[in-house]
Amino acid sequence: MCMYAHRLQLLLDDERFARVTTLARQRHTSVAAVIREAIDRGLPAAPARRGAAAGRILAAEPTEVGEPDELRDELDALRGRRA
Repeated sequence: MCMYAHRLQLLLDDERFARVTTLARQRHTSVAAVIREAIDRGLPAAPARRGAAAGRILAAEPTEVGEPDELRDELDALRGRRA
């Protein structure tokens, strides 16, 4: 579990507070978790971190992939559509 190191005091108007608390109640989570998610969506991770992730993906070894019909058959079998 992540240990949070910074405390933040935030003042909200009634309308925003109602939106946040309603969503937290619907999700069975805390108001703080809703606020953290909103921050993550509004202020995405640093570009360097995303770039590093992209670099790891691009550096991965190539994977052999079958023809489209073979892939479709494999997916259908996994989904239980065909034996």
